[in-house]
Amino acid sequence: MADHDDLRKKRKSRNLVLGSLLIGLAVLFYAITIVRMG
Repeated sequence: MADHDDLRKKRKSRNLVLGSLLIGLAVLFYAITIVRMG
């Protein structure tokens, strides 16, 4: 059971990292667009 929990924790933390990376890229592109318009 412990292995299953560890796997779930690793998957969740990896998903959080990937999600924040995607959000960061979206914010970056948004900022670049604003700067180009300005």
